[in-house]
Amino acid sequence: MNITKENIDALNAIVKVDIATEDYQDNVQKVLSNYRKNANIPGFRKGHVPMGMIKKQYGKSVLIDEVNKLLQESLNKFLVEEKLDILGNPLPKVNEDFNWDADQFSFEFELGLAPQFDVAVEGKNKITEYNIIATEDLIEEEVRNLQTRYGKMSSLEEVTAEANITGSFVNEEKEIDKKGTFSIADLKGKKNEKLLLGAKKGDVVELPTKNLFEKEFKLPQVLGVTPEEAKELNIKLTLTIEEITKTEPADLEKELFDKLFTDGSVNSVTELKEKIKEDAEKQFQQQADQQLLNAITEHFIDNVKFDLPTEFLKKWLQTAGEKQLTPDEAKAEFEKSEKGLRYQLIEGKIMSENDIKVEYAELVEYAKGFIRSQMAQFGQLNPEEKELDEIAARILTNKDEAQKLQAQLISQKLLTFFKKNMKFNKTKEVSYEDFIKEVYK
Repeated sequence: MNITKENIDALNAIVKVDIATEDYQDNVQKVLSNYRKNANIPGFRKGHVPMGMIKKQYGKSVLIDEVNKLLQESLNKFLVEEKLDILGNPLPKVNEDFNWDADQFSFEFELGLAPQFDVAVEGKNKITEYNIIATEDLIEEEVRNLQTRYGKMSSLEEVTAEANITGSFVNEEKEIDKKGTFSIADLKGKKNEKLLLGAKKGDVVELPTKNLFEKEFKLPQVLGVTPEEAKELNIKLTLTIEEITKTEPADLEKELFDKLFTDGSVNSVTELKEKIKEDAEKQFQQQADQQLLNAITEHFIDNVKFDLPTEFLKKWLQTAGEKQLTPDEAKAEFEKSEKGLRYQLIEGKIMSENDIKVEYAELVEYAKGFIRSQMAQFGQLNPEEKELDEIAARILTNKDEAQKLQAQLISQKLLTFFKKNMKFNKTKEVSYEDFIKEVYK
């Protein structure tokens, strides 16, 4: 067997695999001998069928199978030994004159090679790092929300200015079907209020997404979409009213504090507000970190320049999925995924050059932390270590879940690395509302 590589250019190559008779004949003979031992053909005892008959019946298909196995194994081994960094998979070149009746075979494969490039982590950039703070207005609003949530609720016959409404929001075009709760006080402007005042349980009301709520974060919260998705929405929703209530706010006293914090850590309004601020800013930090990582990603995609084997990748995409794509469909798919591929290559380069990796033990601990936070939401604050280990092991046997957690951990490690090594254009302290306005404007 002989395998050679010819570089077409820096991003494309052809690998040629020449297979001779002696490379495959022993394996073919072994398979045919096994067929002969087990063949049940009328007129012959088992194991005594003439080899000529076996070859005539099975010889061609066995030869094709064994040559293809040898070809795949040899090609994979060659790519590993030559340390070829390829994109996609090798694509076989069609040979119109190919003949399976020949003694020797030649196969050619097109390769798309990963580009060579440098990534400058340090240096000038236009990235803003946000520090989101919980304002007094937000804290006061959350206090009122808690008083409402734990207050005394009564049903109303129709929507009034003090009403809370629970219902299903639907828009078929955008595939929105979400049950949500809001109050009339959340709405922006008298026009939106008029659409609901006087409505009764079971009524269907059409509402606009644009300027529906006073606070910008309310729409994504009610519809269960991201702030980015909510910002793009300019549609009509149908709201089917399922429940109309009015709440008498709970008093800010020890009884309420103990319901909210069963460990007795809050004993006054001041301590309650401090706790709200702490918890809110933890959540805000997660959103600020995600925005920062998004901005860094865009920065690298825009500023790290390299070419890709575009035509090869379009051709590969035609056959890469379950469904065969047309050239036009493959072109559209490439254009849709090009940014992601570029960042994947950049990310891989950064991780390789800075020894950023995920060990299995780290992934297990990360999974356990994720499980702890999920259990805490259901009041299980002190799970046993053995229980966490068992759940983590079960989750990580699921390939999709393991890959998802690994991607999250890699993002976390990369963000830590970027914060330590990149100098951002500026750090800006903002309220959550201003953050939403600036980032998703």
